[in-house]
Amino acid sequence: MSGLLKIEIQESAAELKALMEQQQKASQRRKVQVLWWLKSGQSQTVNQLAAMGGQHRTTVSRWLSLYRNGGLEALMNIPPRSGRPRLMSDEVLADLKRELADPEGFASYGEVQQWLAAVHGQKIAYRTVHQWVRYRLKSKLKVARPVSSHQKAGAVEAFKQTFRDCSKQP
Repeated sequence: MSGLLKIEIQESAAELKALMEQQQKASQRRKVQVLWWLKSGQSQTVNQLAAMGGQHRTTVSRWLSLYRNGGLEALMNIPPRSGRPRLMSDEVLADLKRELADPEGFASYGEVQQWLAAVHGQKIAYRTVHQWVRYRLKSKLKVARPVSSHQKAGAVEAFKQTFRDCSKQP
């Protein structure tokens, strides 16, 4: 019959079911599930497998080709991700976290930039430093606001006292 798969699955349905339940990653689980559906006779064509698993038929065909050529090991292999390496190593990030936790800390992202250049010899763009500190490390550079030279002495304390008294009233 046309469209039927010609693939020999070495593992038993019980082994595949157990392996499927052991998988931590959903992508790995789906791959084993396709083999299990074939072995248990729930599906016989790539189109049926793709519809049942919610994958494209080309993806399912690629998975089956991997299994045919290299077995279960080739199918379950996760290739390493490529890409540009991080600008800051784990040690530099740990040092930066420690410095950010210090109460004196940094007054600006420019200071962080200078610190990275002086201590670790890394010249990193301002924008990158800002993104790492603010969004990835979830840290804010807190700097006290300047006090006006025209402000009367004791005005802040008087305001705080008045505010406390007002908040206590029902």
